[in-house]
Amino acid sequence: MIQFEKINFKEKVSYGFGDFACSMFWTLFSMFLLFFYTDVFGITAAAAGTMILVARLWDTANDPLMGMIGDRTKTRWGKFRPYILFVALPFSIVAILTFTTPNLSSDAKLIYAYVMYTLMMMVYTAINVPYASLLGVMTNDSRERTSLASFRFLGGFAGGLVVTATANPLIEYFSTDANIEAGYQKTIAVYAFLAAIFFILTFTGTKERLDPEEVDVASFRDDLHDLIKNKPWFIMLGAAISVLIFNSLRGSAILYYFKYFIGDQNVIYFGHVSQSVLSAVFMTSGQVAAILGVVLAIPLAGKFGKKNSFILSGLVCAGLSALFFFIPSNQIALIFLVHMIISMSSSLVFPLIWSMYGDVSDYSEWKTGHRATGLIFSSSSMSQKMGWTLGGAISGWILAAFGFMANQAQTEESVLGIRLMISVFAAVGALMSVGFMYFYPLSETFMNKIENELIEKRKNNKG
Repeated sequence: MIQFEKINFKEKVSYGFGDFACSMFWTLFSMFLLFFYTDVFGITAAAAGTMILVARLWDTANDPLMGMIGDRTKTRWGKFRPYILFVALPFSIVAILTFTTPNLSSDAKLIYAYVMYTLMMMVYTAINVPYASLLGVMTNDSRERTSLASFRFLGGFAGGLVVTATANPLIEYFSTDANIEAGYQKTIAVYAFLAAIFFILTFTGTKERLDPEEVDVASFRDDLHDLIKNKPWFIMLGAAISVLIFNSLRGSAILYYFKYFIGDQNVIYFGHVSQSVLSAVFMTSGQVAAILGVVLAIPLAGKFGKKNSFILSGLVCAGLSALFFFIPSNQIALIFLVHMIISMSSSLVFPLIWSMYGDVSDYSEWKTGHRATGLIFSSSSMSQKMGWTLGGAISGWILAAFGFMANQAQTEESVLGIRLMISVFAAVGALMSVGFMYFYPLSETFMNKIENELIEKRKNNKG
């Protein structure tokens, strides 16, 4: 029986710090950015949706390129860790500029938004693809990868929790003289500073164990050829994109849902509560529930397998999201309860996705003789970008199609669009992920066989 090197608790926590940093901005992109562009920055929902589509489609093409560059990087710090260190500062600077509202004409502001959002996605790629790929070279053990992925997403959801709990209060605090534009800029500066610190902690606290000389590195052309023939990769790409569409639609709708549908409420035991506070608590409660979902991912995957756990999560999310549409605006407790169950269930798949991409990477090496960890894991980042792209663009277009006008009393039709976006339309994305995952072929038994054969092959190559 092949014995695998175990990863200690401290290193797993250090690895999780990287997703703490990334997920602060993931949360800002998925829950605050569209609202920022329409209700603060001052562009229309349709223009914002189209901008998100154009900028992210361009950026999505960068992900495989960054993965292949990482695969061919050789430094004394490893293949992927140097990017986490050296991109941390540019990431933070561009993040602040992305959430800055310049004093420009409408056309010039739209150009500024295109340029800064495109740069933001590019620096995100430059740090997130190497960070994701790092998991594939820290250990060969599929079980340890699932554990690392769970620590990653514990860190990730903790980062999201920090944002959902503090963003609205910080924005209000920094919005002196009702200057909400300054409030957003200064709030993002706080998060950018924290992100840089946590990226550095990830760099210093992790180790790349897989010797790059143990496996063959093919040409760019061969890598792409191998990827095209990799059926599990295509299935994972489709499933992950669908999951991100689900999350993006729900996340993008939250601030609109509370501002224009829920409004201020008299909540039992708490009295009058503003929609701003309700939305902050709503997002935060979802992040808390999501952390529980990440914790449950390991035992559920161990009992039912990664594929079956993924499918179960998608079915629960689809059913409850459809139910969410029918909850009246004054049923706050029920709204929060259903949301927390959805958040817990949807978070199960994220550790599974990253662990499964590690399995796909091993499968590719086993089948072709070439290892392309960065390229395989860059596809996970690409799926994130595509999910954000489609979900964010669709969100903007839905708002426009239903007649949304920022900072005005909404018509019944526009409110209906917001409600559908957070519920029924999102449910379609969850069902799509189930459809893709039904065809996923890499079982736990098959992966044990692949892992053992690869270990023996690498030992023979070194001998």
